[in-house]
Amino acid sequence: MSLFDEPKIDCHLHVFDPERFPYQANSFYKPTGQEKATPAQLNCLMDAYGVRHALLVEPNSGYNEDNRCLLDTIARSKGRVKGIAVVANNASRSELEDLKAQGIVGIAMNPALYGVAEYSASERLLEKLAELELLAQVQVQGDQLVELLPMLTATGARLVVDHCGRPDIQAGIGQPGFQALLELGRQGRSCIKLSGYAKFSQQSFPYKDVWPYVSALINAFSPRACVWASDWPFLRATERVDYGVMLNLISQFFPNPAERSMLLWDTPRAWFGF
Repeated sequence: MSLFDEPKIDCHLHVFDPERFPYQANSFYKPTGQEKATPAQLNCLMDAYGVRHALLVEPNSGYNEDNRCLLDTIARSKGRVKGIAVVANNASRSELEDLKAQGIVGIAMNPALYGVAEYSASERLLEKLAELELLAQVQVQGDQLVELLPMLTATGARLVVDHCGRPDIQAGIGQPGFQALLELGRQGRSCIKLSGYAKFSQQSFPYKDVWPYVSALINAFSPRACVWASDWPFLRATERVDYGVMLNLISQFFPNPAERSMLLWDTPRAWFGF
């Protein structure tokens, strides 16, 4: 069976439909041209590559905390799509409950974009996520995780870490942030997204300088806590990125069909409730 025919779930994509859902005026970046990705285009993409389910992530680009486009896509998907929303740190429990009822399975936190200080007082939000059995999805880079980890682990909220933790390639696998991420994986209460290689690689495809980091993450988290994600539609990419080529890279990391099936299907079903 071809990898493209194997059942799979893409665990990090975005939708942009500014004609129906205009971008927020204060958005720091407004996707245009081929970066726009409508729900109809998402459906075509999933059908073309055998993607049975998708976990959409509310983009800070364009929409910030305006989750309407995300929620509309989920509502039209007939159970095919779930989502990760963006909310203010002081979001109420009722707001989170309403999002959960509409197919949201977690809330995104993005220190890689906004800095650690933006989330330094997020304990109560994390407590609410734990109470509601919603995930806390965190995108960090470099050593940011070291400072955030005590707060992230204190409440019992289940964690999902974006894009391999976006390590500093020049600092090596021993850098404190990546070592903290590996230890988090060994503790068995977090999930890692094997994705976003272009965001921290210093090479072109196939990003071979990130391969040692991916291998270390697989060993620490195990296939039961690793999921695959494309990061489509590849915002601000500095060179051409092809969905099928990125997907095929998984065969390099998971040549064993049983482990690949766990990565692409069993683990995301368990973590995200498909």
